[in-house]
Amino acid sequence: MKVVEKARVEAPGVDGYELLRSVARLHRWATRNAQLDVPPAQVRLLALVGDIGPARIGDLAEADHSSQPTMTSQIQRAEAHGWLTRTPDPDDARASLIDLSVRGERELATARASRSAAITPLLQGLSQRDAATLNRAIAIVDRLVT
Repeated sequence: MKVVEKARVEAPGVDGYELLRSVARLHRWATRNAQLDVPPAQVRLLALVGDIGPARIGDLAEADHSSQPTMTSQIQRAEAHGWLTRTPDPDDARASLIDLSVRGERELATARASRSAAITPLLQGLSQRDAATLNRAIAIVDRLVT
């Protein structure tokens, strides 16, 4: 088993590595335990398109840190299910903009609700104090990334 050494750049009083590790573990756990009708990779694509809005394939690939051919194949799979739409780019007639279809919006909302439902039992076990602390932490994280 390969051991990956922790690369840490810490802010005063905050361990960024541990924060990211914990958030990623929670996300993976919720995805594993959710009842998803859509494959997790496709949910991730729908979330990316939903967050960015209508975008070119190249812009989506860049935002996802993937290659354009990889993004193209993911988009084609999602289009085949009716989750995405493609419209002409008004700034470049050769390009298309990718956006969520009504069905894609519905699938994304369902997947998000399912992941949320998966962690609900964990959250119900929190004390009021821990729940309040977690809510404050959520607000702080949101403020950091917006």
